[in-house]
Amino acid sequence: MRKALQEAEAAYDEGEIPIGAVIVCQDHIIARAHNLTETLNDVTAHAEMQAITMAANELGGKYLTDCTLYVTVEPCAMCAGALGWSQIPRVVYGCRDEKRGFSVYAPHALHPKCTVTGGVLENECRELMQQFFKDKR
Repeated sequence: MRKALQEAEAAYDEGEIPIGAVIVCQDHIIARAHNLTETLNDVTAHAEMQAITMAANELGGKYLTDCTLYVTVEPCAMCAGALGWSQIPRVVYGCRDEKRGFSVYAPHALHPKCTVTGGVLENECRELMQQFFKDKR
């Protein structure tokens, strides 16, 4: 999760909403990403989406069945859907997203066998998000 938090900090520095993600396969990070929605003018350029694409390219296939996603903020419904299609078996996130998180809007979007762990480095992840929006106001 610390590596995902580093990605979130990079997003913050670039003026992007500070969400970072890494995908690990067999104890190796195979993808690192952060939000690029402003940079790419693309509402789908979330950290998770970027990481899924990167990991699939690294593995040479669309299924991430031996991987774990670490992301600083609970995935949204769009990202959870993509994670479900990728068949990723484990998602670990930092802080909940009360407004857009999948657990409220799309609780069945992930693969049925996927396990979810929340609250990892929760305070650090939340504080970075809060500081970003405080700075924007």
